[in-house]
Amino acid sequence: MLVIKCPVCGVEGEEGDFHAGGQAHIARPASSNPENISDIEQSDYLFMRHNPKGLHFERWRCDRGCGKWFHAARDTVTLEFKGYYAINELPPVELMEQAKGYWAEHFASAIKSSKRPKS
Repeated sequence: MLVIKCPVCGVEGEEGDFHAGGQAHIARPASSNPENISDIEQSDYLFMRHNPKGLHFERWRCDRGCGKWFHAARDTVTLEFKGYYAINELPPVELMEQAKGYWAEHFASAIKSSKRPKS
């Protein structure tokens, strides 16, 4: 049983109270004209997902409470949720620093920019 907490409305419940939306932070193929996107780029965008062992970033929808989408970081080995954050945000820095493999590469520039001294 997964216990999930919505960061928007604070509702906490079992997996059945939420809807899984798959991998988070997926970028659409960049083009102002959809005809310029190759079939390979389009199929990769629609169907290819990472399934790492360890920390993974996912989208979830709060069905029982507010109905809003949010992101969650979950360990795919233990199924433990490590953190939750808004759909329009990057993960907290401590979660990005724990990421390995694909996710470490994906968040590398965000981690560097978060460590710059603020003026």
